Amino acid sequence: MNADFTAQRSAMIDSQMRTVGVNDPDVLAAVAAVARERFVPAARAALAYADGAVALGGGRSMVEPMILGLLLTHLRIAPGEKVLIVGAATGYSAAVVAELTPHVTALECDATLAAHARGAGINVVEGPLAAGWAAGAPYDVLLIDGAVPALSAALIAQLREGGRVGMVLIGEDGVGRATVGRVAGGHFGGSSIIETAATPLPGFEAPARFIF
Repeated sequence: MNADFTAQRSAMIDSQMRTVGVNDPDVLAAVAAVARERFVPAARAALAYADGAVALGGGRSMVEPMILGLLLTHLRIAPGEKVLIVGAATGYSAAVVAELTPHVTALECDATLAAHARGAGINVVEGPLAAGWAAGAPYDVLLIDGAVPALSAALIAQLREGGRVGMVLIGEDGVGRATVGRVAGGHFGGSSIIETAATPLPGFEAPARFIF
């Protein structure tokens, strides 16, 4: 284990996570257990623990540590729960969530990113992100590993009644907001935690706007 990366991981937890309210001991332990540098392109390994998103290529990026930590803290994933991660990219979030529950389905649409994830030991399924992965449904928790303007009907249908969702939701004003909520009666309702920038995931459509 690279001692320098270990020190950087500890500093990331202390300066980027604890300071914004990421205080769940299970989440912190999960983050501490995963070598984030394994999930970024080798040329960008030095940026693995930077305070911000890390570019992965192909217009995609790894969500900043603070946002992932906040979403997981509010989702409160229990050991036996089934989790679907949409936009898993190189697999970092999936690796962290796997420290909380073994029942993780990581969905990615980009073959290159999926190959990186597999090389890092993550079992990834491939397909359109907005379509979800019905074969593993129903899920207790849905984690969108990126930004979307709205949840697709397919993803909502794959959650259990009362299932929890964590994502960066892009508002009509174009601002991303880390958001956590639940699905009930076929609809999602949630509340924002913090404004943030995040790379939009491909394949998601903005909700229809009605102009009178």
